[in-house]
Amino acid sequence: MNGKFPQHFLWGGAVAANQVEGAYQTDGKGLSTSDLQPQGIFGAITPRAAGDSGIKDVAIDFYHRYPQDIALFAEMGFKCLRTSIAWTRIFPQGDEETPNEAGLAFYDRLFDEMAKYGIQPLITLSHYEMPYGLVKRYGGWGDRRTIDFFERYARTVFERYKHKVKHWLTFNEINMSLHAPFTGVGLPPESDKSAIYQAIHHQLVASAKAVKACHEIVPEGKIGNMLLGGILYPLSCKPEDLLETQRQNRDWLFFGDVQARGYYPAYMQRFFRENGIQVAITEEDRRTLRETIDFISFSYYMSGCVTADPEQYETARGNILDMVPNPHLASSEWGWQIDPIGLRYLLNVLYDRYQKPLFIVENGLGAKDRVEADGSINDDYRINYLNDHLVQVAEAIDDGVEVMGYTSWGPIDLVSASKAEMSKRYGFIHVDRDDAGNGSLERRRKKSFYWYRDVIHSNGTSLKDRR
Repeated sequence: MNGKFPQHFLWGGAVAANQVEGAYQTDGKGLSTSDLQPQGIFGAITPRAAGDSGIKDVAIDFYHRYPQDIALFAEMGFKCLRTSIAWTRIFPQGDEETPNEAGLAFYDRLFDEMAKYGIQPLITLSHYEMPYGLVKRYGGWGDRRTIDFFERYARTVFERYKHKVKHWLTFNEINMSLHAPFTGVGLPPESDKSAIYQAIHHQLVASAKAVKACHEIVPEGKIGNMLLGGILYPLSCKPEDLLETQRQNRDWLFFGDVQARGYYPAYMQRFFRENGIQVAITEEDRRTLRETIDFISFSYYMSGCVTADPEQYETARGNILDMVPNPHLASSEWGWQIDPIGLRYLLNVLYDRYQKPLFIVENGLGAKDRVEADGSINDDYRINYLNDHLVQVAEAIDDGVEVMGYTSWGPIDLVSASKAEMSKRYGFIHVDRDDAGNGSLERRRKKSFYWYRDVIHSNGTSLKDRR
């Protein structure tokens, strides 16, 4: 593994505001769409009433405990921390003229704390949440006016933090709106395809406007997109399976094509036409989309298979998508298939397609950890998972792929997005809280904490090729 990772590789971890911060109505914060999904993105949409409570209301209390957590990240040697700004801390209803100063001040404090340790922020503007006020008053991203509200928010935070944040992302896993439209674009789950793709179009235009604003306000900064990297393989070498695999991969690559190339690809025009999907795209929209991202970021947890005859096979859910299981792969406790080589393959696919720098901003293993009698947590399964994936990142770099960095998902235990669980743990740092919200919130280093510290300190040379 010697020398394969670049000298200035951005090692770190990734979290999201709605999964760690808590303080869900503190300092003027408004209600977000995430606040109305107390059981996670696959749970029911539940209006909040006085006295209601959910596990994300406190989460791991990062809002108040961030100095302790940043110090632990620094102890591991983090060069970078990916987190998000809660839009509702800045514009509580989404359509205000003036931002909420208390919300802006919180992120000033957070970024200043990171700067004390030389940790670079990588900041997502919208990570699985938006102001519920925009959903209630305008219909979320289904209304073109939401583009302007988002641009105002983006310009506000770029101006405020332009000297503190140099790496930005627009929308987290933007392609997941096809599978969870309320979480992604604020539309009802039963919305038809025309409505969903129209909302997605508005979001793509808003993303391009944010890119333009970032280039103007933070000229030395870089801004990327963020894709759910759901790479799929044909289940067999039948030509029909190959064509269906290409079609399904294009379902999510389409988002990267628009954001990196600046226009709608021809295959989507045919898809819209053949499926009766109507999307209103103005000439001004087309001009706006030409403002393209500086780099591609993505999550990767698993791969899956595709067949032209899916009714013959059972599917398995993983990271939002339903996939036909690969018979050659093992699975995690949650049924997510483990495919380290798939990460190398995906890196090559994306770099071949876009020729832009890549950033792996989510990758990790959710598992049930056990605290031993002596207080230790021996999570060798997590170490093995991450080690094997990082070995494949090194191989991709050796292939010639330009990789900016790697931020593992959930370096500290957090509330899972899919079902709002604490028992599905990803972290190097254990948080004493259970699915019912009980626990002291005490932080505890796992065995993987020390392993990742060594990986960062050695710039990857401590990794072991276990093949």
